[in-house]
Amino acid sequence: MKHFLVSITFAFAFLLTATGQSNAVDLSGKWDFQIDRKDAGVKEQWFKKSLDDHINLPGSMPEKLKGDEVTARTQWTGSLYDSSYYFNPYMEKYRIEGQIKLPFFLTPDKHYVGVAWYQKKVVVPANWKGERVILFLERPHIETTVWVNQQEIGMQNSLCVPHVYDLTSAVTPGKSCQITIRIDNRIKEINVGPDSHSITDQTQGNWNGIVGRMELQSTPKAFFEDIQVYPDLAGQKATVRMNIRSAAATKGEITLAATSFNTDTQHKVSPVRQTIRIQPGDNPVEIELPMGKDFLTWDEFDPALYRLTATLNSGKQSESKQLQFGMREFKIEGKWFYVNGRQTMLRGTVENCDFPLTGYAPMDVAAWERVFRICRSFGLNHMRFHSFCPPEAAFIAADLVGFYLQPEGPSWPNHGPRLGNGQPIDKYLMDETIALTKAYGNYASYCMLACGNEPSGRWVAWVSKFVDYWKATDPRRVYTGASVGNSWQWQPRNEFHVKAGARGLNWTGASPESMSDYRARIDTVKQPYVSHETGQWCVFPNFNEIRKYTGVNKAKNFEIFRDILNDNDMSSLSHDFMMASGKLQALCYKHEIEKTLRTPDYAGFQLLALNDYSGQGTALVGLIDVFFEEKGYINAAEFHRFCSPTVPLARIPKFVYTNAETFHADIEVSHFGKAPLAGAKTTYTIKDKYGKVYAHGTVGTKNVPIGNLCPLGSVDMNLAGINTPIKLNLEVRIEGCDAINDWDFWVYPSKVDLVEKDVYTTDTLDQKALSVLKDGGKVLITAAGKISYGKEVVQYFTPVFWNTSWFKMRPPHTTGIFLNEYHPLFREFPTEYHSNLQWWELLNKAQVMQFTDFPAGFQPTVQSIDTWFISRKIGMLFEANVLNGKLMMTSMDITSQPDKRVVARQLHKAILDYMNADNFRPATTVTPEQIQTLFTKVAGDVKSYTKDSPDELKPKIN
Repeated sequence: MKHFLVSITFAFAFLLTATGQSNAVDLSGKWDFQIDRKDAGVKEQWFKKSLDDHINLPGSMPEKLKGDEVTARTQWTGSLYDSSYYFNPYMEKYRIEGQIKLPFFLTPDKHYVGVAWYQKKVVVPANWKGERVILFLERPHIETTVWVNQQEIGMQNSLCVPHVYDLTSAVTPGKSCQITIRIDNRIKEINVGPDSHSITDQTQGNWNGIVGRMELQSTPKAFFEDIQVYPDLAGQKATVRMNIRSAAATKGEITLAATSFNTDTQHKVSPVRQTIRIQPGDNPVEIELPMGKDFLTWDEFDPALYRLTATLNSGKQSESKQLQFGMREFKIEGKWFYVNGRQTMLRGTVENCDFPLTGYAPMDVAAWERVFRICRSFGLNHMRFHSFCPPEAAFIAADLVGFYLQPEGPSWPNHGPRLGNGQPIDKYLMDETIALTKAYGNYASYCMLACGNEPSGRWVAWVSKFVDYWKATDPRRVYTGASVGNSWQWQPRNEFHVKAGARGLNWTGASPESMSDYRARIDTVKQPYVSHETGQWCVFPNFNEIRKYTGVNKAKNFEIFRDILNDNDMSSLSHDFMMASGKLQALCYKHEIEKTLRTPDYAGFQLLALNDYSGQGTALVGLIDVFFEEKGYINAAEFHRFCSPTVPLARIPKFVYTNAETFHADIEVSHFGKAPLAGAKTTYTIKDKYGKVYAHGTVGTKNVPIGNLCPLGSVDMNLAGINTPIKLNLEVRIEGCDAINDWDFWVYPSKVDLVEKDVYTTDTLDQKALSVLKDGGKVLITAAGKISYGKEVVQYFTPVFWNTSWFKMRPPHTTGIFLNEYHPLFREFPTEYHSNLQWWELLNKAQVMQFTDFPAGFQPTVQSIDTWFISRKIGMLFEANVLNGKLMMTSMDITSQPDKRVVARQLHKAILDYMNADNFRPATTVTPEQIQTLFTKVAGDVKSYTKDSPDELKPKIN
């Protein structure tokens, strides 16, 4: 801690010059290296000795296979919320040394938390005589201490910005010098929180090393210590505020020139010059740069950028610095964000610092540009970085793409540290946000800032001061105290809120519709409200993804889940489970996003996340995998229909009808495009899966302003002519742009004859049922509410939230259903192979049956997909040969209220008609005893816990 304040001062000396520096010596390559397990190096003066190993930098110790083998005794950085791994007999084979596999996050090849030393000899160029010499380390992790020629230079600890050391007094140009760097990645006095995404094993991992650029650099003795550009669109100018630092008094001249560089339309700004008198120390200077009336602006639609060249001539020395900026204004008016005066809704995702191949964030622009362009293809325009700040390459890439960023301080001050309690985290977090803003503040994409994620302690007072400081200090962006969940307090000083509470679907308690919105939860909020971590709907693992993990972290958690599925006789179903659960996941995301778009004055959402999250028990919440690659069940174009600048919306009261009703939908649009739509014609088509059109027409023609609730008209269709069960699709299109969206709905006959013929129906395996089966007859058991073996599994229509390990088997436990849609039973019950909205009536809160005791190879007709941590063979409908007869059994309620529950009634009819047909030929034989276990056997609850769970997640164990 003693050197930290000094180090921050030096850290900014070169950050403003990511480009244009010619006076640099690349330090990448071979370094001497040694692990200091006992932290004895300082006492033993390792900076005076030769180290006994070698490593290639830039890189991390895990990346270079340095460190320790992972064992069951490895001490992880991060909370382990499910300790069953350590005592569950099933997991014993994964705890064997040399065969370690972890279920809660990816398994690294190597692990090391502690001290390591790095050493290299380098010649300082002779022509650097009379100049200032700097050591630039773009992203070390975490704490560095530097010696040059055995002279200690200082210590720095930053997770957000480069570590930069002034070596001028310790080196001689033209001669060799020995640089020794001690790196310590332990959590010590400064505790950002073990689950902070900047350090935790749940995400990138707590690695030791240096990544990014590593250089010796030189500057004149009078140099630009800082340059910040403040766009003024109304004044058609940019104010450039600089700090010139000098060792001596001298005269100087500053020249500023700017040119656009990434647009077809080029714009060159006339240079300005100013003569100054430079005094020893700091010399703040402010110069106005007139941009002219034809200046270009930066936003998501037209991300025009300028390259500013600042030149300082002082005596015989000259320094030229280049930086990029955009003429951009990101403001708040009322409950909305405005970019350059245009009302804007944020469509965002959370970047959790998951980078399995390297274990650290990409340091190159191309990698980040790829990510942002993929996000754009999915209709997003925004990214929040959860408790970490990305490297400079991310800001450069986001500038080029036109993407709005919310970096955060590198802390989740919870589960250990407390914010506002006087701990070191208070000062460190403020210093870090100041440092990252000074380093990256000129990038147009840097639009929002939060101190971090979900703090504990006396945090409200702390974040209030945080927001007040930033509002008074830097008007280029907007500020919120912390990104928080629903149970966290309101932050009264926030300019905008990132908060849970107005998210989710209420399908557990009510049937699906698209009428509702979140206005009741945010109507009293006066500032822009952005949803915190929307979604978190899970999908079954994609085991084909395992081969992608060719870097430092391996998906051995996926291997465990694959083993569990195999051990439960379902190895062939993994891809089907992933695809089926993925379709349900995508459906939930669609309806939650649309519900957000339907809400008046809802300023934006932040998904958690577009891509999967590899930690915290393995949270497979992404519509694409952790590598930002599609999984197969939804693509960018399909997602773009309901998540884009312009989204047609339909308020539909229900999605299941009879042919005695009329379908009605009120059509609206959420439009946050580049400009209003003039004379926009909206059309609709209703068709079946084969493309047969049942209705089409014009909804209306009108001017569409920018905003999220513009009514366009309505759609009505009399369903009287439809006599067989069918799924229809309403598609709405706004002509002249790419706005198109669609919704499925189902139509069933209003009158249905249930013909039992020779099927005996009962709700249990009674004596008559046994007699019928013994005589070769047919039995239908409708056992809803009577199942014992399977009642421990809680099923909703919606899938697992986040995952059942992290949240202690919090319901629901399933991720949808899988079935063979070509089974003859479903000829009278239109369905896909996965859950869709018509199934809600049958699935939500329905019991499942567990088939552990059934014969190998048995699969139910309608199979529920269990949480992948257990993968029990469960389902709600099956057929089997029993004794001499044939049986069908269901735990779904297909009999109650047939006049109201038309889906259940139709499935009941389909089952009876199938059982009375010649093709009722079950493939598996089971015994009456195996059937009876479903009514009598008790499996018991699954309990898992660990003592270091955070208070808000601790289970209540009786």
